[in-house]
Amino acid sequence: MDMKDKTVLITGASRGIGAEAARVFALAGANVGLLARNQNKVEALAEDLGPRAFGMACDVSDYAQVEAAVQACVDRFGGLDVLIGNAGVIEPISHLSSADPAGWGQAVDINLKGVFHGMRAALPVMIESGGGTILTVSSGAAHGPVEAWSHYCASKAGAAMLTACADKENRHQGIRAMGLSPGTVATQMQREIKSSGINPISKLDWGDHVPADWPARALLWMCSPDADEYVGSEISLRDESIRQRVGLV
Repeated sequence: MDMKDKTVLITGASRGIGAEAARVFALAGANVGLLARNQNKVEALAEDLGPRAFGMACDVSDYAQVEAAVQACVDRFGGLDVLIGNAGVIEPISHLSSADPAGWGQAVDINLKGVFHGMRAALPVMIESGGGTILTVSSGAAHGPVEAWSHYCASKAGAAMLTACADKENRHQGIRAMGLSPGTVATQMQREIKSSGINPISKLDWGDHVPADWPARALLWMCSPDADEYVGSEISLRDESIRQRVGLV
């Protein structure tokens, strides 16, 4: 897919799915803005990707930082066509009865409020220009309980509903809002899950996880007209028909 002259902003872009998405969209010709708390990593990745990329420190739990990042992207590239809400955390993994309230709340601030902050900052820009695409990296945990993941399940369920709300309110203004449930992906998050030793997901072998470029390529495909039938819904890479549509082996 050709993304020439399109601008994409990616949260959680310092590693994993976010970093792979940056590479995939840059190869497709897009301007890419990379956001993460680790400024050194996103700046180094942007330098590797070339002059059509920039990296910026941003804590998505702070709306002012997200708003400033969106404005920086608009100032640099002249607009914003795609927002990928990817930033997320799985720690602290713990049972409800022993969960640290501060850690639990911080996960919600990143996984849920961070998605809202991105939408809130990007939607006015997109609407003014006639439309855009908002993609939320979701999870199977958004739709079913997982032991010791109450913070993750609850925040991902909320983010999925936010994406549905964006579709409900803004589709008529040219907004294409969708979610992507990537399955288990070979990223640092899976290493954290593995080390917890809690629930069946932590027992999976590394080879059971899909590579991070699979969801990255799916996100690129979701920006194409071929994905229009899925606007307002959440697609899953566990679905073999979706993998075929994306071109994944």
